[in-house]
Amino acid sequence: MKEFLVELTTTIPEGADPAEVDRRRAAEAVRAKELAAAGHLVRLWRPVGELRSIGLWRADDEAELCGKVLGTLPLWPWMTSVVTAVATHPNDPGRTDATT
Repeated sequence: MKEFLVELTTTIPEGADPAEVDRRRAAEAVRAKELAAAGHLVRLWRPVGELRSIGLWRADDEAELCGKVLGTLPLWPWMTSVVTAVATHPNDPGRTDATT
């Protein structure tokens, strides 16, 4: 699987029913756990003082990531995303394929 750094910003539509927002947020937490268990969601951060999230995600390619992974998030219709494919850096201290 390839890795992607994904920035997600959720904008609740004006006039959205608060009950629908609460339902989607609860479902979002459940779906995130499912995607983590499946190996797609690796890490998730929220910048301090901001309402966006930044995550490390895995998928076979960007089409799968957006269509079959992120697209299954209940809040996805209200999200904007910035997807960046990433690869290991030769100086990454966490790199596991380094040779001596």
